Amino acid sequence: MSETETYYEFGTAADRWDRAQMFFEAKEYVTAARILGGLVEEAPEQVAPRLLLARSYYHSARLGRAEEELRAILELDPVESYARLMLGRTLERQGRAADAVPHLRMAAALNGDFGPGDARA
Repeated sequence: MSETETYYEFGTAADRWDRAQMFFEAKEYVTAARILGGLVEEAPEQVAPRLLLARSYYHSARLGRAEEELRAILELDPVESYARLMLGRTLERQGRAADAVPHLRMAAALNGDFGPGDARA
C-alpha cells in the first residue's frame, strides 16, 4: 500500500461501494469521493457511483468537479432527473443562475411538475 492509498480504497467493488455510501452518510464527503473516484474509473458507464460522486463533490464544495460528473451522467442518461436537478443547483451555487434555468425546468418536467397552469390537475 503506497502512502497515498488507504485501506478503504481496497476490496471488491461491492465492498468499496458500501464503504463509500457509509462515508457519504457520515458526511465524510471527501473520503466518499476518493473511494467513488476509483469505482467510476473502473466502470464509467455506471450512473449510480457517478451520481454519488457528484453529490460528494457538491457537498464538499468542489462544484467544478460536481458539474463535470453531472454532465458525464447526462451524456450517459439525458433523462436522469436527479442529475439534471443537481446540475441546476450546482450551477446556481456557482452564481450561474441563467445556465441553471433550463436544467431545473427539465428536471421539473421529468418529474411531472409542469409549473403554474398545469392542466393535468
